[in-house]
Amino acid sequence: MLRQRFVLDTSALTDSATREKEGYKTLCEGINSIMDIIAEARLSYELSCYIPYPSVYNELCGFIKNNGCEDEVIAKIDTWLVKKTPDRYEVKIPSKIFYEYVDYMRSRINKGMTVAEDAIWEAATDCLFLTSRAQDKKNIEIEIERNVIGSVVGKFRDKYRTALRYGILDSGPDIDVLLLAKELDAAVVASDMGVQKWAEQLGLRFVEAKSFPAMIKEYLQHKMKV
Repeated sequence: MLRQRFVLDTSALTDSATREKEGYKTLCEGINSIMDIIAEARLSYELSCYIPYPSVYNELCGFIKNNGCEDEVIAKIDTWLVKKTPDRYEVKIPSKIFYEYVDYMRSRINKGMTVAEDAIWEAATDCLFLTSRAQDKKNIEIEIERNVIGSVVGKFRDKYRTALRYGILDSGPDIDVLLLAKELDAAVVASDMGVQKWAEQLGLRFVEAKSFPAMIKEYLQHKMKV
């Protein structure tokens, strides 16, 4: 029987959509409950969950501490998740993937530049319109600062985030998740769209974070029937 291996991104345990779907009230409750499921699956089904060390492990521990979770949550992570550093020198990535990623990054950067240009034009046009109608210079400066600049910056942030971050690997932990999964021939568990996109490009199995607890429960139910 093929032994199931999973490599967990931080979002595999911290995803808000998972908490909503499973009925967990807090991040701490969610992580604690998912770790209990993983522990049972490891003992009953020989299912192994890995976490890249130290990058993703430290990131996850930071989430746990910042949310005031009890020490037993980290103890469960140390016990039931296999901490492993990906072999960054031996894991081979096809050069075509590297080429496609650079090309993809260029297209996203160009979209980000377009968003920035639109924001500049919008701000300049609004400021010019208000200035042309203004009689009180001091009040118009306050109105521009509060209304025009604040509105434009807010919209720019949302559009820029959408344009530049979708499908992007924007951190070392993201890359470590993919490298470790490639090394182990394991499935990736995450809610990050960038991780999902490039997991698929690398031919890796991908499990959405919000579906992971239910999938493990299904394994366990099948084991009980057998």
